[in-house]
Amino acid sequence: MPKILIVEDDLMLADFAEEILIEHGYEVSGIARTVAEAVALARQSRPDLVMLDLRLAEGGLGTEVAARLLTLGKPGILYVTGNMSQVALTNGDACLAKPYRPVDLVRGLEIVAGIVATGTAQPPFPHGFQLLDRAADAPAVLQ
Repeated sequence: MPKILIVEDDLMLADFAEEILIEHGYEVSGIARTVAEAVALARQSRPDLVMLDLRLAEGGLGTEVAARLLTLGKPGILYVTGNMSQVALTNGDACLAKPYRPVDLVRGLEIVAGIVATGTAQPPFPHGFQLLDRAADAPAVLQ
């Protein structure tokens, strides 16, 4: 299973996500609350996927983390945010709206892993899920 970095400033949500991911067999490489923590953890652990909140502690933005991760081999990025419509999301594969169901988080990460591996996004897409421009350029492949 892919190694996942959780970047979320709300520790209750981060712990909830970590529990979900571990229950589904994922390895969580760490939890970061700030841009600096996220970049440092990513450099150390080299995650395959990043679950990335948009608004982080200390006024940081997830988009800044995503831009800085491009130099680390371009991990798959799933933004998980309640602010989808407020900011143009770049340097990511997809976005999942908060609040989300555990099954939607897992499915969203599966789709992003598929995009990284094959360049395609395979439906079904979970509720509140949206492909970003980079991923939208890839043809969707029906199962």
